[in-house]
Amino acid sequence: MSPSWDADLLVVGAGPAGVAAAVMASSLRMRCVVVEAERVGAKLRTIGALENVPGGWSTGTALAEAFAGDLARHRERGCLSVLSGRAVRVAGHDDRAEVVLADGRVLAASAAVVATGVTALAPEDAAWVEAREAGVLSPLWRAAASGLEGRRVVVLGADRPLGTWLRAHPRASVRFDVLFPEADRYKTDEVADDPRLRLHLVEWAGVAPDPEGFRVSVRRPGGGADAFVVGTVLGNLGSRPAVVPGLVVGADGYCPPGGQHARVFVAGDLKGARMQRIAVAMGDGSRAALEPYYWARGLSG
Repeated sequence: MSPSWDADLLVVGAGPAGVAAAVMASSLRMRCVVVEAERVGAKLRTIGALENVPGGWSTGTALAEAFAGDLARHRERGCLSVLSGRAVRVAGHDDRAEVVLADGRVLAASAAVVATGVTALAPEDAAWVEAREAGVLSPLWRAAASGLEGRRVVVLGADRPLGTWLRAHPRASVRFDVLFPEADRYKTDEVADDPRLRLHLVEWAGVAPDPEGFRVSVRRPGGGADAFVVGTVLGNLGSRPAVVPGLVVGADGYCPPGGQHARVFVAGDLKGARMQRIAVAMGDGSRAALEPYYWARGLSG
């Protein structure tokens, strides 16, 4: 007697990699259940400008809406369903993969693709930043241009949302003092010619409250220090994998595909820092769905 499964493939996460995996699976007539804790393309909707994704999408929201439409069309075909829920554990067994949801439901399938992406780092996650007394710092990607016009703003970190924000607001009259560590140096290449930026390589930065906003202290490589007061400090510190318990995690915090159970596949940003491009994640999601399809038929991908 064959086992009773909820689907041929479970997909955890409805971002670029997860949607691509689900669409690929459905196109192959695999029964697929997509599990999403928020909404389709939730993280994409925070991206104000796109220029490196084929298709002419101008914003992340537009692309997210297209993804939602893709899933809706495949639902109509009868091979795909979208389930609202937060995955709290994933496990592989000899005959199945399982995903446990926060409400206690347990889903089973022949295989699972986990594509939960990354989540933003807080100051306490960055070894080069000390900001315990400053409270919660707003992230750059949420900042409205109108609230920053004509102001001097300190940005902690040179992660890629910096370039995205500048492209989304090309006429915003802002002055960003960007403090970044050596590990972020290569990320500044794409924004170094923007006259609205002053880039500062630092070893350490401290942020503390001040009657006029924040007092920022820095130590520079090779010696030298500085301190100044600004009204606004925004976080742009990078990201860490949004790991679902049960996945095998490598020394870098990401989930190596070769280290997972044979029925559990990881896709997109979750695999490594170099995967963090939308188009790359989409291709990897499609690949991840093909692997169990070929594997079930005794074929190599």
